[in-house]
Amino acid sequence: MINKQVFLHYNYTRKLNNCNDTKGNPLDPETAVSLVICSLIILENLIVLLAIWQNHKFHKRMFFFIANLALCDLLVGVTYIVNLLMSGKQTLNLTPAKWFVREGIIFVALCASIFSLLAIAIERHLTMIKMRPHDAKQNYRVFLLIGMCWLIAITLGSLPILGWNCLGDLPQCSTIFPLYSKSYVAFCITIYISLLLAISILYVHIYAMVKSSSRKVTSRSNCEHAMSLLRTVSIVLGVFIACWTPIFVLLLVDVACGNKKCPVLLKAHWFVLVAVLNSGMNPVIYTLASREMRRAFFRLVCGCLLGGDATGCKQNMDPSQSKSSSNCPQAAEQENPDANAHNQTNTS
Repeated sequence: MINKQVFLHYNYTRKLNNCNDTKGNPLDPETAVSLVICSLIILENLIVLLAIWQNHKFHKRMFFFIANLALCDLLVGVTYIVNLLMSGKQTLNLTPAKWFVREGIIFVALCASIFSLLAIAIERHLTMIKMRPHDAKQNYRVFLLIGMCWLIAITLGSLPILGWNCLGDLPQCSTIFPLYSKSYVAFCITIYISLLLAISILYVHIYAMVKSSSRKVTSRSNCEHAMSLLRTVSIVLGVFIACWTPIFVLLLVDVACGNKKCPVLLKAHWFVLVAVLNSGMNPVIYTLASREMRRAFFRLVCGCLLGGDATGCKQNMDPSQSKSSSNCPQAAEQENPDANAHNQTNTS
């Protein structure tokens, strides 16, 4: 049964005739591609979580943050699939409350993922400043930051259903999200810009501290480490900006553009999918860049593929570990990301 209120908003924003939003077949090509991508995101983040859970040496502060990031990204894949399955022809059958829940769950998961990136940057920055080894007594800081990530994400995602929406005020409605107020969308853009600036400042400061300490010890390994950190920071910020900027630029257009004046807003599905791709890139950036996590990751994959016999994989990976260790005296310390501030930063 078509809900008149949802129908009114979709008709007003001209999304009523958009096949992706109200007429799409659940198995159309665009949806199929999205489902495949989300399935891969779920799989790789699940493997990361299993790798951390099975290895006690990863039960340390920084790996708790990485596990939380993987959990957030796994939920992004799950909630986006749920969002897709509840879209198309089912959209107009949703009540406003169900519509807010459908959009809110993916929003909460994406927000939690972004705030987890900020939490990782904060933890690395604090470790760099204190220059102290891992202290189990300070684990409260881990759970405090992780708890804050989820609390803020859930709060932001709940604002529309709590009343910050455009029900009864059609001129203030977003085109991309027909029941969301443009003022709420603008608020989300402000949050994104603030997060981007905060993450950028933290990582730039971390790099500056490592670069400064490397100059004091003019060894080749320190210079190589500083350049490695610069590459890592560039990748972190580059991927984050590349994945999230398109959708937020589109949201800016949505806020500024009058009703039915910007046809590109009807193609928002692909922009959102690019943002979701960031959840597939995070395991590569924050997990596989660590040698020990990489070994655990591939050992787990090989164990599944070979029926629990990962000997061949282990033999193939051991030489690379030995080579890395011989080239960099600090490599052995990377097993504990908090044992040395420089090595912890490189664990990204």
